[in-house]
Amino acid sequence: MPKDYLTEFLPDLAEFKEKTMQFHRGEITVAEYKAFSGGFGSYAQRGGKKHMLRLRMAGGRLTKERLKFIVENCDAYSIDRLKITTCQSIQLHDLEASDLCELIEKAWKAGMISRGGGGDFPRNVMASPLSGVKQGEYFDVMPYAEAAGEYLMNFIKAVKFPRKLKVCFSNSPENDTHATFRDMGFTANADHTFDVYIAGGLGIKPCLGICVDKGISPNKILYYLKAMVNTFTAYGNYENRGKARTRFMQESLGTDGLTRAFKEKLTQVMNSEMLDLQIPEILQTPPSQKETAIPAADHRIIPQKQAGLYAVFYQPMGGNLTPAKAASLYQLIEPMEDVEIRLTPEEGLYVINCNASEAEEVLKATADGAQNLFETSVACIGASTCQVGIGDSPALLSACIEKVRKENFADGVLPKIHISGCPSSCGAHQIGAIGFRGGIKQTPDGPKPAFAIFEGGCPLQGQEVISDMGKSIEAEKIPDFLVELGKIISAENTTYDKWIACHHDKLIKLIEKYAA
Repeated sequence: MPKDYLTEFLPDLAEFKEKTMQFHRGEITVAEYKAFSGGFGSYAQRGGKKHMLRLRMAGGRLTKERLKFIVENCDAYSIDRLKITTCQSIQLHDLEASDLCELIEKAWKAGMISRGGGGDFPRNVMASPLSGVKQGEYFDVMPYAEAAGEYLMNFIKAVKFPRKLKVCFSNSPENDTHATFRDMGFTANADHTFDVYIAGGLGIKPCLGICVDKGISPNKILYYLKAMVNTFTAYGNYENRGKARTRFMQESLGTDGLTRAFKEKLTQVMNSEMLDLQIPEILQTPPSQKETAIPAADHRIIPQKQAGLYAVFYQPMGGNLTPAKAASLYQLIEPMEDVEIRLTPEEGLYVINCNASEAEEVLKATADGAQNLFETSVACIGASTCQVGIGDSPALLSACIEKVRKENFADGVLPKIHISGCPSSCGAHQIGAIGFRGGIKQTPDGPKPAFAIFEGGCPLQGQEVISDMGKSIEAEKIPDFLVELGKIISAENTTYDKWIACHHDKLIKLIEKYAA
């Protein structure tokens, strides 16, 4: 992190410390504190006694140095809960107020400035986690994501945004960062150019992004970022927070109107500023081949495009990475040359640049993680921790995995599910094959925790589907619903993806049965 950002932001910590103490003395409300603390990447947890800190790391790059910092400070502050987020960052939970203020300063000085990690600011810039090492990718987008992340820090104190701004980069049509439906997304092309999408998003009134330009040179991305900042601040809704996200500009200006407005701002920026990027070739030079051995076959070991190197996938259940596990991972990879961790947008991680023997070591050390597609399911932090949560997403996911495991279904019989505790879609429930959104259902026995079901979502570029909300199922019935669905599909000796194409009507009938 450039030193000037540290110098610029450090004085802000005095006010953060004072506001935090005021909150704990009861002098400001939860809402007032939330509006302030989010700009520092921190929120009070439900109940107001403990705090969360979200560390920014562009592209989900969890380097050895960053991991070491997290491990050492989990020990120093007795932190017992870490959460990998769907925006490729890590949250440290259950912090005492006094520890929070001290830890933020230490994190900033260690190069992980959390400023703008929440609130109405440019958020952590995302990138395809295997960028630079994935076989078949169009090109390595990571250097551009990191450059964008650094550039957007300029606006944290200089510009007042209507709401948050999420920017991401995708290296292939897998679209794992949802680049075609974020506030701003850059999707790679085979000819080493980007297409640019703006004003998409999930949540209330979700919509796909608008493609405002095609085939742009990667060294021009900062012009587009500045144009997006100027468009959002000129046309975003500062009066109604419910309509302050970029996607509502499609509603207020129309698709054509928003496209014209963006291009006008882009022309102004290109005529008045010099923002060309120079990405040194050395940043895109892959690690050298280490050996020619081949590791044991396993679906979690992925051959990289660099011959002789491998990535190993690890999904701690629900993205809950224990400090003890983080410590053991650090001890394991610290002596491994060129190895680093990449966080995924779905609460997992890859350990990349392993040789064959290293890959096998990592595979063995991560055997406690998800063992099949269903167990890689996603859940937000949920109502037990989040101030605005409605449903307890982690509890539901745990109950579902526990119930489903007893059936020993073949891999793929059940899909990955996405669970959000509220309409904000932090668990991306609207693009899952099956998604759930927390709420309350009125029953003859009174109101009960329930989750509305969403089905048929798809994030793939060119095939995007944002699903609509279906009926609500009581939370306690959802594990049984999934088990019955798995039994139906297993009886036909197929997988969910193949089964649903021909039997959507059967899924609807099953949903109606459990929603009754």
